[in-house]
Amino acid sequence: MLRRLLFGSSLRIIIVIVVVTAGGAALLVSLAPEPESREPPPQIPFVQTARVSAGSGPIPVYGFGTVRPSAEIDIAPQVGGKVVWVDPGFQSGGRVEADQILFRIEEADYLYRLQEAEANLASRQVAFLQEQEQAEIARAQYELYADRRGAGAVPAEASPLTLREPQLEAARAALSRDEILLADANLALSRTRVTAPFNGFVRAESVDVGQIVSPGQPVGRMFASDAVEVIVPLADADAALIPGLWELRAGDGASEVPARVIAQYGEGTFAWEGYVDRGEASLDAQTRTIDVIVRVPDPFNAGVPADPSDAVGGHPPLLVGKFVEVEIEGLSLDNYFQIPRAALQPGNEVWTVSDGGVVSLVPVQVLQRANDEVFVTGALESGRAAITGGIPFATEGMRVQTETDATR
Repeated sequence: MLRRLLFGSSLRIIIVIVVVTAGGAALLVSLAPEPESREPPPQIPFVQTARVSAGSGPIPVYGFGTVRPSAEIDIAPQVGGKVVWVDPGFQSGGRVEADQILFRIEEADYLYRLQEAEANLASRQVAFLQEQEQAEIARAQYELYADRRGAGAVPAEASPLTLREPQLEAARAALSRDEILLADANLALSRTRVTAPFNGFVRAESVDVGQIVSPGQPVGRMFASDAVEVIVPLADADAALIPGLWELRAGDGASEVPARVIAQYGEGTFAWEGYVDRGEASLDAQTRTIDVIVRVPDPFNAGVPADPSDAVGGHPPLLVGKFVEVEIEGLSLDNYFQIPRAALQPGNEVWTVSDGGVVSLVPVQVLQRANDEVFVTGALESGRAAITGGIPFATEGMRVQTETDATR
């Protein structure tokens, strides 16, 4: 009984303590000052920008291509026979000069033909002179006969056979034929020496002393060293920026449209000056591009470093088969702009920002895309900021913050 009384008293005391504590806490909360309410900061996005600049001078047209020879031929003899000598320089990679003898064919057979032709011609000359003398005698005899018979007794003109005119013409034709045979024998003899048709490099050869070759049998291949060509496939929009492309005549040496060919060798970059030689008159069936041919004169002289800071050993030539970058001097327009590539938005728009941070959506026409720049026309202003990043989309009149705003 006593335990129950003690337990009841303790429970009442605990309940009183809990109630008093809860009341005190509620009183403290009610007496605490309310926190100051603040409006949330405005949600104006921050963007990266770059300046629009007015373009000046020709618009560069960029492309890529592979270097190929301007002329490449097979080396083949025009007469047959045994090869008796080969120039040491006539081998793959060798450099040869125009009219340099590459190899020789045995001459004995052709010398015999020449001597025979000379003998035949000498005999034919004698026969012609004899026939010429006989014709003169025949004419003199006829005239003497006519004088004796008197006028009207004989025809005024003797027959050609009487005057031996057909015999004389036959002798003259035979003489001409033997002269041609002699010239042909001389020509065949000269062709036993096979020469280079132009300055160039030997790409391949397959001839050696003792080998029997036939007329027209290819025994080597060489290409010209005076110039090379680069085939640059361009979209029709890019090709349209090349001034007078369709009026250019292939191979006439006109260099009204300068071009620059740039090649990478190791850590160095080198450049050669050239010009647009012509443009193909049809689209490539697979790529739907137009092939523009850039010609580079004297490519095997050392190239000029594209960047003077490049430090590599030696200046290499522009090698055939090298993959290169080409920069063509395009049209010079009165009003165009240059913007960073990142400033060109989908749909060919540029998002410009006014000094007050207001966005304008400006449609543009793309003229050319370079490595990090785009050349455009449109209602832009030089020096105006264009958005290059920071927001995925923009609307006309929306407000943004730029780097300039952040520093104020």
